[in-house]
Amino acid sequence: MRPVPREFGTLVRCRALTRVQNTSERVFADLLQAVVAGRYAPEEKLPRQRELAADLGVTLQSLREALKRLEQIGVVETRHGDATRVRDWRAHGTLDVLAHLGPAVLGDLLEARSLMLREMAGLAAERRDAPRARAIVALAGRFSHAQDARAAAELDFAFFTEVAEAAGNLVFLLILNGIRGVYFEHLDELPVAADVAGLAPGYAALAGAIAAGDADSARRAAFALAEVQRRAVSG
Repeated sequence: MRPVPREFGTLVRCRALTRVQNTSERVFADLLQAVVAGRYAPEEKLPRQRELAADLGVTLQSLREALKRLEQIGVVETRHGDATRVRDWRAHGTLDVLAHLGPAVLGDLLEARSLMLREMAGLAAERRDAPRARAIVALAGRFSHAQDARAAAELDFAFFTEVAEAAGNLVFLLILNGIRGVYFEHLDELPVAADVAGLAPGYAALAGAIAAGDADSARRAAFALAEVQRRAVSG
């Protein structure tokens, strides 16, 4: 019998790992949805892992990977010598929960976005940095020439990331990182940048206010732009 090539063994292990990861992702999403929907109450014990894995039709390894991720984002807690308990995700959940809630939180997300962008723009103008200002103006110009909704969305996110950099506040950047996933995964429900021709003057006005160091005008321009986008999505 010919020996099995080492590469074949590596390929088998990689495929097995991929199957576990895919299954774990599904279990993670299903359990998170169940917790958020209230099918498990705060402090309620989840079934024992073997029972839960059997109920879900998955391996213990896949279930444990999913539970580990849920614990990391504050949705469940594993106590030594006790079962895994559900936590109050509104009190303990991290920003990462947003990326998995999808359309259910779009209204809240857009409302928070308007308020955050307003203050972010004001700080960017107050702390005006010439290279950052030029980059913001350039991105506003590029937005006006976006050819499709995807390109417009990418420029929108790049524009406000640059504004966050200009604001000089790390928390704003981390928040943007936290919502990046939900933003790009739900562009159909969140077409905030789809109306390129209608929105381009708003980006230009905001970029101009930041470049001029006019914090009040920057706040007004950012909030006005964000609210136009919010109304377009909310109907």
